[in-house]
Amino acid sequence: MTAATTAPAAVRQLLGTSRPLSWINTAYPFAAAYLLAGGGVDVTLVVGTVFFLIPYNLLMYGVNDVFDHESDLRNPRKGGVEGIVLDHRLHRLTLWSAGLSTLPFALALLVIGDAVSGIVLLVVLAAVVGYSAPGLRLKERPVLDSLTSSTHFVGPAVFGLALSGAPVGLTAVASLVAFFLWGMASHAFGAVQDVQPDRAAGIGSIATVIGAARTVRLSMALYAAAGLVMLLAGWPAALAGLLALPYLVSIWPFRAVCDDRAEQAHRGWRRFLWLNLVTGFLLTQLLIWLTLRS
Repeated sequence: MTAATTAPAAVRQLLGTSRPLSWINTAYPFAAAYLLAGGGVDVTLVVGTVFFLIPYNLLMYGVNDVFDHESDLRNPRKGGVEGIVLDHRLHRLTLWSAGLSTLPFALALLVIGDAVSGIVLLVVLAAVVGYSAPGLRLKERPVLDSLTSSTHFVGPAVFGLALSGAPVGLTAVASLVAFFLWGMASHAFGAVQDVQPDRAAGIGSIATVIGAARTVRLSMALYAAAGLVMLLAGWPAALAGLLALPYLVSIWPFRAVCDDRAEQAHRGWRRFLWLNLVTGFLLTQLLIWLTLRS
């Protein structure tokens, strides 16, 4: 084993490819949905939260980094919190680690849940693998790429609701639809900054097909739609719709960005990463308030 592939170096690469900054984006929806739907602080919550915190992200981003290696080599934003350029010598290890860390959690959750939650989990895992794996490569199918990416984050919340066994009311449906629209908007905008490296690597995306400016405008429309859908959730849950406004303001400056300068949208994406932390905090306060009122 060379210096570049020693055990500590391999662990650092695996940790980096799992995107620690994004762990909360999948674990939080699951835990919040499960608890709000009536689930308790129990084994199901712990197993599900740990799974969606680390193994799930290693599977999602690890598979992506292995099969997007050529594009990542051309992408100047890779190499930090937004994703590493995974050493090609660790590709096999990454795939094995992602699969083996996912398997015991997936089996446990399938045993814990029922048929409905099991189907949800399998659909979510299929979306995670199908997004990047050869053959399907849903990330290269415009519109399907944003739909699938949004499933990666909304799926854990749907699974949490399914595991709880609670009836799904209008507030939950409106929240999930709004979350899904938000996820599509976020993925589409994120694709804008990668127009040039994706085209150079022959990778298609919603942004490479319809262009940078149109994609930003589509993202704005989706964020606005997400905020409006939350109005159906009733008071005070509808207040969460206001959380779409900072995202609209953040990407507004890029509404006319041309393809040749699409990398300028990276400034907006950096803001997006920090906006998620602020939004998550505010959403948590709202959820606490809703819980105390019930």
